[in-house]
Amino acid sequence: MIDLKHAFVIALGSISSAKLRSTLTALGIIIGVAAVVANVSLGASFNQYFTDELGSLGSNFIIIYSQDVNIFYDNELELIKNTPGIEGVSPFNQQTAAVTYLSSTRQIDVQGVSEDAQYISNLLVEEGNFLTDKDKYVAVLGKEIAEEKFDKDISIKNYVDITIKRQDGTSVTRKFRVKGILQSEDNTFVQGGPDRDVTIYVPISTLNEMLNVTDYGGFSANTGSAESVREVSDEVDKRLARSLGVPTRDLDNDDAKPYRIFNQAEIIEQLNTLSNSLTILITLIALVALLVGSIGIMNIMLVTVTERTREIGLLKSLGYTKPSIIFLFITESIIVGVIGGILGTLMGLVGSYIVEVYLNIPPVFPFYLIFLGFFISVLVGLIAGVYPANKAANLDPVEALRHE
Repeated sequence: MIDLKHAFVIALGSISSAKLRSTLTALGIIIGVAAVVANVSLGASFNQYFTDELGSLGSNFIIIYSQDVNIFYDNELELIKNTPGIEGVSPFNQQTAAVTYLSSTRQIDVQGVSEDAQYISNLLVEEGNFLTDKDKYVAVLGKEIAEEKFDKDISIKNYVDITIKRQDGTSVTRKFRVKGILQSEDNTFVQGGPDRDVTIYVPISTLNEMLNVTDYGGFSANTGSAESVREVSDEVDKRLARSLGVPTRDLDNDDAKPYRIFNQAEIIEQLNTLSNSLTILITLIALVALLVGSIGIMNIMLVTVTERTREIGLLKSLGYTKPSIIFLFITESIIVGVIGGILGTLMGLVGSYIVEVYLNIPPVFPFYLIFLGFFISVLVGLIAGVYPANKAANLDPVEALRHE
């Protein structure tokens, strides 16, 4: 049987003698492999992006929202605090208020929280300090509020008037000293509650006093590790359900409970499922393009067999066996596939990088991408070359030599 080096030289000679044909043959593989590599890379990048975004909203967090008024009180707060695995918990309430600075008034979301909210929700302070549980009439402003919402920038130690309308129709106004200004965050579609850039944070006790209420809208909490989030969240769910009189049989029925509970692990899982589903769908479309490319290789290799019929006859007359002829043509197909794989992988990596930079998501290139590109291209070249190679090997040498 012909050796690999000899087959390689003959295959390269055939490819270089018909550059246009070889280019068109490889084009389908290039497009298909590039699409597969790009989609896998983009899928990995989106997964990383979702994880990073959720991390920016807090670490190992659990969020509990009340679905009605007069549900959560200090009793539920203590219950969550005493749940094993909980490291911090902050009650919260939220109200849209009229905020006045100098002579300008704007409608702004005001959220009441405790000092634990800074660590639970990863609220990074750019200037000044965050709230403490001993504070009364102090406020921490989102970056956009401090620099864009009013005619003049607001600095720490400045004062703002916050007017809140109560449920009974009366209004109450208090003067707040600005204690801190938060760092700006990127506007993303992964949001944990209000947009921090346009929210004012005040002590929960102060907000409740202004609202003349004693209940809370919900709680944000965090656990010691990512591995324990789901387990601790389930325990909090059980304790709250028991405290609020929810039957055990309805524990898994969200509609039967007066609250909703979410945790970081569940959200990451849902986002990854969505991202993976989209990646699989788009990759399947790319594989169809790769299939079309493989059919293109097969068709052009069949044409090549016809064009090289006399050459095949001559090779057979010189003593080349059927396995040698098959090996020659398969080698040529694999070389075309490898060339297409190299170019396709490079195009896919470059293309995905450009898209990732444009979308401002972290570029992620799993090491298996290069292997995937080569493996697919070699496999496609091998499969697409088998039938034409077999057809060439089965040509009658006498008839082949007579072919015009």
